[in-house]
Amino acid sequence: MNKKGPIMIIEDDSDDQMMFKEVFAELDYPNEVIFFGDGEQALKHLKENTTKPFIIFSDINMPKLNGMELRKQIHENEDLRIKSIPYLFFSTSSEQHFVVDAYSKSVQGFFTKPSDFNELKETMRTIVEYWKKCVSPNYVK
Repeated sequence: MNKKGPIMIIEDDSDDQMMFKEVFAELDYPNEVIFFGDGEQALKHLKENTTKPFIIFSDINMPKLNGMELRKQIHENEDLRIKSIPYLFFSTSSEQHFVVDAYSKSVQGFFTKPSDFNELKETMRTIVEYWKKCVSPNYVK
């Protein structure tokens, strides 16, 4: 895990993107925050860039490549899997079948998107602080 790497947010809703931008601006972490509007863009970025992200926050329902399929492709790609990038879902829907499907694909967390700015900010702070303290394997290929 690259704790100094960028925070990736994969979200197709522009209003949600704006709220995430504002939250991370207030939290003022040194990590760059990069946004992708769909899973295809994010997967292409992960495959083509050598920079290892610190953490990935992903929506589930997106055009082209949804969050579940993106997670599956990352998990099945050895080069991406060994980067040990925490992958968390943020979704408006917390239906049980989505949660079960997500954890069956080895996600590290599933959260319902809060509509309240301060609640989202506190949730993001808690998540980032947790992963900053977490120890992960440093795989060498």
